[in-house]
Amino acid sequence: QVQLVESGGGLVEAGGSLRLSCVASGRSFSSAVMAWFRQGAGKEREFVAAISGSSSAPYYADSVKGRFTTSRDNAKNTAYLQMSSLKSEDTAVYTCAVRYGFLGQPFVMRPGSYVYWGQGTQVTVSS
Repeated sequence: QVQLVESGGGLVEAGGSLRLSCVASGRSFSSAVMAWFRQGAGKEREFVAAISGSSSAPYYADSVKGRFTTSRDNAKNTAYLQMSSLKSEDTAVYTCAVRYGFLGQPFVMRPGSYVYWGQGTQVTVSS
């Protein structure tokens, strides 16, 4: 069974930066697509970013392009979400999710495509 644990969330001022981490255990991470989703209070879960096992061609939601960067270190079974120029509307619980095998558009952006989910980490951006 795969377990995912996120960390790095917190309170930051608008314009600031945070880096989230997602550590996977229980199975090799290298062949998995890893995605980040977020859910703000009273909102639906929203796709943020995804990266394949080879780290080629990451996907980003339009709302975070140019501000967020996802990366991974397969040797550490860890994925990262570097968030910069944060805005109040980025406030949400951020959760990582994993799916083994290939995922292309549009499936990579759909929560239902992912099998394993972490518990999430809260990111609060104060304006």
